[in-house]
Amino acid sequence: MSKPKVVILCGGQGTRLKEETEFIPKPLVRIGEMPILWHIMKIYSHYGLNDFILCLGYKGELIKQFFMNFSWMANDFTINLSLDNKNIAYHTGNRLNWNITFADTGQETETGGRIKKIEKYIKEDYFLATYGDGLADVNITKLLGKHKEKDKIATLTASHPVSKFGTLEFDNSHNVTYFREKPLAKDWISSGFFVFKKRIFDYLDESNGCILEREPFETLTKKRQISVYQHNGFFMGMDTYKDMKVLNEHWKSGKAPWTILNK
Repeated sequence: MSKPKVVILCGGQGTRLKEETEFIPKPLVRIGEMPILWHIMKIYSHYGLNDFILCLGYKGELIKQFFMNFSWMANDFTINLSLDNKNIAYHTGNRLNWNITFADTGQETETGGRIKKIEKYIKEDYFLATYGDGLADVNITKLLGKHKEKDKIATLTASHPVSKFGTLEFDNSHNVTYFREKPLAKDWISSGFFVFKKRIFDYLDESNGCILEREPFETLTKKRQISVYQHNGFFMGMDTYKDMKVLNEHWKSGKAPWTILNK
């Protein structure tokens, strides 16, 4: 049986990251030398999932160009111009064993509509999906196991977000007794990293206003058809320029949590 596909939502305009997204789509904003989209795909690839569907929208042609040109941009190579087919010999190992479907899902389409528009590319009984702007050290094998165990239409990953503020405690004399810089918050949020049965398409439509997290999820919640995989590790969405800087700091440290999977 073929492995499930991974659908990545890449079409939003990223207006809160305008410093970067005025010129490129958010999934191409770089963490280190590579776009955040590449980092996300590496997470799934680590678990042997190499068949991707990218739901494109805003400046989607630039995402196509990145992958069409990836081999020569990411490697040293020699090209023999005397040959009619311009034979190329690559000297470094930055090659990707990925199968990527690029699907134009519209400039203004919301998340649910984008997923509905790629229905024709899903032949398997279920598929995975995520946003094109979030990184985590999610164990995809365990996520899939939870989905199969609960046998619901949808499984979402719940994570603790990083608090935007430091926390502290102090005694009766107003002396600080404890301080922690930006810990994980206690509340749970949906961090994406979904698994869906094909039946999810029955709850979606292609209209621009179909937002996955609203009516579709509200309906599935009432029917008790969404299960949760609890992820207690790292998760961070790249919503703002400050978030981008923090993720780059993680990368430069050599200990970026989401890359530990690949070592």
